[in-house]
Order: sequence, then C-alpha cells, then structure tokens
Amino acid sequence: MSEPHQRRAVVTGIGVIAPNGTSTESFWKSTQEGVSVLDRVTREGCEHLPLRVAGEIRSFEASTAVEERYLVQTDRFTHFAMAAADVALDDARLGQADTAGEPFSVGVVTAAGSGGGEFGQRELQRLWGKGSRFVGPYQSIAWFYAASTGQISIRRGFKGPCSVVAADEAGGLDGLAHAARAVRRGTDVIVAGATEAPLAPYSVVCQLGYPELSTADDPARAYRPFTEAACGFVPAEGGAMFVVEEERSARERGARVRATLAGHAATFTGASRWTRSREGLAQAIRGALDEAGCAPEEIDVVFADALGVPEADRAEALAIADALGAHGRRVPVTAPKTGIGRSFCAAPVLDTAAAVLAMEHGLIPPTPNVFDICHDLDLVTERARAAEVRCALVLGRGLMGSNSALVLRHGVADAS
Repeated sequence: MSEPHQRRAVVTGIGVIAPNGTSTESFWKSTQEGVSVLDRVTREGCEHLPLRVAGEIRSFEASTAVEERYLVQTDRFTHFAMAAADVALDDARLGQADTAGEPFSVGVVTAAGSGGGEFGQRELQRLWGKGSRFVGPYQSIAWFYAASTGQISIRRGFKGPCSVVAADEAGGLDGLAHAARAVRRGTDVIVAGATEAPLAPYSVVCQLGYPELSTADDPARAYRPFTEAACGFVPAEGGAMFVVEEERSARERGARVRATLAGHAATFTGASRWTRSREGLAQAIRGALDEAGCAPEEIDVVFADALGVPEADRAEALAIADALGAHGRRVPVTAPKTGIGRSFCAAPVLDTAAAVLAMEHGLIPPTPNVFDICHDLDLVTERARAAEVRCALVLGRGLMGSNSALVLRHGVADAS
C-alpha cells in the first residue's frame, strides 16, 4: 500500500506594505541595502508626546488601493492588510476567477496587536465633541482585531476557515503557523499575515506605558539592540500578507513555490520577564526545529526578535545558543527591523518576508544602525552578506510574554 499524501504548506505569494517600501520589491531593495527610514514622528496629535522616533509609512494612498465603500468602514491597519493581500494574491496568480468556483477552499488568518486606534480615536472625539448621533455605525467593527480578516474575506468572497490571532507581538508568527496547520488539515489556500497602524495619538499614549519603548530623540540611536547603547524599541506601522497553499495543488497549477512553512512552536513566560524568556524562546526554537525535522546546524540564518532592551537582548542571544548549541554562536543573525521599527505582531511577519527573499537572493540583509555588538552573536551589520540560505529561523517575542519560532525552508528544495 502506498503512503498517504502528506500535505505541506508553502508560500506562493507575498505582499508587503512597510515604512521602507510599499511593494515587495522596494521593501527588499531597501532591506538588503540596510537603509534606515526611522525618523521623527510627524503624525498630528503626537507632537507633544514623549515618543520622538517611529517607522512611519508616508507613501501609501489608501484610496488608490481600496474601494471607497471599504475605506469608510475600516481603519488604516486594515487598509494595509487589504492592499498587501491583493499584492500577495496577484503574486500567487490567484485571481477572482481562480477562487470564485470554490470559495470554501480559501480562508483568511490575520494577527493584530493594536487594532484600529486611528478610527476609534476619531469616532470617540466625535462622541465627546458633538454627541452620539455623530458617531458612525462602523465604530463597532473598525477598531476590532478581527477587522482585517473579516474585510479581506468579504471583499474577496472567501468562505473557508477564517480567524484572527491575538497573541502579542509573537502573534504574527502564530498566525502563519495557524494558516499552515489549516492547510495541512485540508484547506487549499489561506491568506495569512499581520499589519499594524499603532501611531495614532491614542495608540501611542497606550504604548507609553511600556518601559521597553524607546523615547530617544536621535533616529540613528533610538533602536540599537545587542549593543551597550540599547534603550528600547521604536514602534512602526505596516506589515505583510502571504498566500499559503498546499504544495501539490500549488505545483499542479504552476504556481511558484517560494518557501515551505516547515515548523513552528510557541511558549509563554510572562510579561516583561526577559530573563525567563531565555528558557521560553529556546524551547520554542527546539519545538519548531522538531516539527520541521531540522537539525540545529541546518539553520543558515536567524532573524532575531531584537527588542533593544539589554536584559531581553541578552536572553535572546543565550536562547539561540541554548537551542542551537555551538552552531548558535556561528550562525549569521540579523535584525533588519532596526531600520524600519518594530511593528508589533507584524514585525516577525515582515521578517518572514525578508527571510523568504533572503533565501531566494542568497543574501542576508544587515542590521541598520547597529555596530558595537556586546553579545556573543554573529550579527550581520553594515552591509548584506552573500550566503546560500536554505533554511531560516524567524523569532518573535511579545511584551506580555509570548515567545514564537518559525522555521522556513527554501521553496525549491523539494521540487522533485
């Protein structure tokens, strides 16, 4: 008797909306060149707040990417998600005609941490300034974490499994894992990813309660993980969406398999308990390697969480060594997010996009603004490093204690 077909989840499409590029191509060009776009916060209403530096998206016109009827009922973070999903579906060559016949075979999974703060603030200002009759009906849904999942599925007519993951900053990786498992269980296609828009004044005020937030004035010094000058993280907006498909059906329709979502694991160690995150992150790495059937020495690059808090950075460096052994001190490590900021649960999703592109181009992107490393890591700095990247490890941790690890394999590795 022949062995049953083992379903594998692969990435066939990528869409990116980021501070350093509002297309996958422009994002990768800036990322591989180590361009830093961190700058002073310019959002109206934030002028007098202690947050000085952020990763803003300044070249995105929602009206050109999203229809008016969806614009009026959604927040900026959902605009990013819908636009990135369109790009990912186009990249995967999945148009409306391709999915219309089997709408229940396509689902959507997104992750969100901050929700629709800009939309919510606007409506609350109307409530207190003008009265309840001036509050729009979409206030009840636009702020909600699940808004992007709902709007993408409604707009595209997808009726398969749909969900939202709310798991702190690590939730972006958990969302991709959720998508991969849905595919392995029988769903043909999942549109998955995470986007954030946390730079409205209301959202920023909420973030100021995090002691890990950087309030430095100099964009070149505000976010410098793994150095003695580390003073916290810089927030950012944006994110990425992916098309995750079952490998065999993807190949049968002639799709380009860009990467395999090979393994994932997650743990929880408690809010801001960074010393304890060492053990939790190491355990997540081991679990992801185990699910991927991947030996530690097979990992060609690590995309670090890179919080920028000395205690957290030390815990991450030790966790990599704990989980990967001697290889953990030799494997190239990078954190391109230091050039664009940390977009909460979309941050590791942008790292995932960068990891797929690094495997395709044989190039490990650098860590902008970071030079004087004070941890035992082979951190890639200053310029990109040429390397054959067949297997990548992406890490994510949340301020509330989540730890997550994702193993990616190069898309063409199993083409036979």
